Amino acid sequence: MPENRSSITRRTTRLTRRLLAAALALPLGAAGLVAGVAAPAAAAGAVPAGPTASVTLGDSYISGEAGRWKGNSVVTGGSRSGTDRAWTGSAYDPSGVYGATYASGCDRSDVAEVRSAPTVTQTQLNLACSGAVAANVFRAANGGQSFKGEAPQADQLASVARQYNVKLITLSIGGNDLGFADVIQSCVTDYLVWYSYCHDDQQGEIDSRMPGAMAGVGKALDEIRTVMAGAGYATGDYRVVLQSYPSPIPRGAEMRYPESGWSRSDTGGCPFWNGDADWARDSLVPQISRALAGVAAAKGAQFLDLADMLQGREVCSKATKQASSTSAPSATTSEWARFVDGGLSASQGTIQESMHPNYYGQQALGQCLTLLYARPTGNYGCRNTAGKDASGMYLTAR
Repeated sequence: MPENRSSITRRTTRLTRRLLAAALALPLGAAGLVAGVAAPAAAAGAVPAGPTASVTLGDSYISGEAGRWKGNSVVTGGSRSGTDRAWTGSAYDPSGVYGATYASGCDRSDVAEVRSAPTVTQTQLNLACSGAVAANVFRAANGGQSFKGEAPQADQLASVARQYNVKLITLSIGGNDLGFADVIQSCVTDYLVWYSYCHDDQQGEIDSRMPGAMAGVGKALDEIRTVMAGAGYATGDYRVVLQSYPSPIPRGAEMRYPESGWSRSDTGGCPFWNGDADWARDSLVPQISRALAGVAAAKGAQFLDLADMLQGREVCSKATKQASSTSAPSATTSEWARFVDGGLSASQGTIQESMHPNYYGQQALGQCLTLLYARPTGNYGCRNTAGKDASGMYLTAR
């Protein structure tokens, strides 16, 4: 075991402080639409003749949080072994990845899922915002709440639906309503400070929040349908996809760093006990996927299960490695999710990027969406092929 508790506390103060401020929420082609600027109205009962569009709504897992990073590295300067896409050669400019949304914290990256599926439609529009909860999707007229300076996402969708011929709407929501950030903070603190498991108490918290969170997801889907009907669309004119969440960490037996010692936290950025990692991978993530699948079925939405999307590509997975001065980042060898960025340097990104699919992971998500669009009916899971980049993604019937 590591040194005594007082030493542990000193060593982890910065990490736990930053984690307390973390929020999972998880570039637009038309910035005015995001700000809620009204678009030209379509004729009543008529689908707009404008360019076809694929639209994403929801939280950080679809907004593109962590798209800045091509894998992970413990190097804190320069390009961080080639992993930091914000490095300009002399400084860091995250807006080059997240555009104007870096200032607000919505963090819509240039490789967000919808942007990484460019062949689905003529136009790709990302209305999701890191940190969003279901109420940030509802219309303002039906209890929706503005977030980070933007109108509720359903109201933004109303403007989009009148200007574009929307063919696909993909929603990722519910994680923040369930308190993902609280779960991560609790598990990390229990690993670093208290030497105890988090899943014993966090499972009860998840169970208590689940009914309300899923009700919110259901209402968000209803709000999307109402908006589209109001813009003149029939149900068959477009598709709605509800997607679940991938596990950013592997099972304990699949961790490449030992359970005790500092390597999991200081090097790997995966400070979790094996028991908690197993719970997250094999209990929590599947539980959430099952609940979301149930909501999708009840609301007539297509379901995309991402629970296994990062299998073998997770943070600290034995099948991957970090980039270094002698090993450049690669889509076939690097991790596809951002590590817990709290124990290294405050300058290496932001804490809210932690535990989200990174540049490679988002390209993979885009391929999942592309594959799903070719399947007009049915529910599917999306998985990767070991040793291949995003081109190796494939669907399995669910």
